[in-house]
Amino acid sequence: MNAGLQLYSMRDCAGQISLLGQLSALGIDRVEGYGGVYGDAVSYRAAMDSAGIKMPTGHIALTDIEADFASVMAIVKTMGMQRVFAPYLEEKDRPTTTAGYKELATRLNNAAKLFNADGISFGWHNHDFEFVELADGAIPMAILLDHAPDITWEADLAWIVRGGCDPLEYINRYGARLSAVHVKDIATVGTHLDEDGWANLGLGTIDWPALLQACRDQSPDIVYILEHDKPSDPVAFAEQSAAAFKVLWENTHD
Repeated sequence: MNAGLQLYSMRDCAGQISLLGQLSALGIDRVEGYGGVYGDAVSYRAAMDSAGIKMPTGHIALTDIEADFASVMAIVKTMGMQRVFAPYLEEKDRPTTTAGYKELATRLNNAAKLFNADGISFGWHNHDFEFVELADGAIPMAILLDHAPDITWEADLAWIVRGGCDPLEYINRYGARLSAVHVKDIATVGTHLDEDGWANLGLGTIDWPALLQACRDQSPDIVYILEHDKPSDPVAFAEQSAAAFKVLWENTHD
């Protein structure tokens, strides 16, 4: 199985359209979209088709979904997405209480119902803040999944580690909700500081053989997506990580 590539990782590459033509040589035939590539969806889709690239998943901000769902759905259908994830909240917009996260869960669940009516799944993509205890001891990610029954989950397992929690615990607890997994690595402490402490897959500290096996034990339908939040050499990251994922996949099983 080939993993997809989160295009945010490649945002600093010159020539975003020409980049698509390079991906197949790197062993990548699927990408995950983000806001930076949606400006001219029709032209971008044509470039993907020419390069033999598909976009089964994409990130779209919850505020954009709530503001103009029809325009969002036009992008989703043009790009060919089947799974959409709300990716992030700026710090100023994050709830600070259990009640606040329950309200966010309601908003997410309402969005999921809109997407589901068009045959598209919708979920939440985590970072680290969703795993930091609130004042009452509750974990935001658990609140969201427990109170938004119609959403799926795109698990960024490295961010769970940075949030101070055990990814295996959440894979086992919420594995039935897993729709996609971001695959990236954390560098050894004190290294790769110019890359915000991230590393190309296989060159860091995450026990990916165990995590990938745990995910495959949950479902054969999970989509895997390579990501690096700040690669110094995006193309090298994509090539090396795709090769590392291929080895990981061959050494695990459903």
